[in-house]
Amino acid sequence: MVAQRPAQSPQQTLPTLHVEDRHGAVQELEAVEGWRLMEILRDHGVGMDNTCGGALACAECHVILDAEWARRVPPPNEEEIEKLDELPMLYEHSRLSCQIIWSDDMSGLRLKLAQET
Repeated sequence: MVAQRPAQSPQQTLPTLHVEDRHGAVQELEAVEGWRLMEILRDHGVGMDNTCGGALACAECHVILDAEWARRVPPPNEEEIEKLDELPMLYEHSRLSCQIIWSDDMSGLRLKLAQET
């Protein structure tokens, strides 16, 4: 199921997310308020298998937030930090996209998909 939004007037812009995939290609995706970032990526077909469905069991939704945006997204909880610590490669702004709930004030967010774990 692909995220659908009601029609908007021409002067309104839809909230967007900028994603660099594992091959270096950047895509701009529409995002839906209240969805997990993982769900948005999955529904746009951008490298999310999300085997555990957001239960913090697999870490396949590992992303690296742009440094500027890392400060603007709610911080990780203890369970997410513990799961991130299990990854073979961890970056300064690593997050699990299943733990980030999209809000429209995040429009413009930039991230990179981490290499598969």
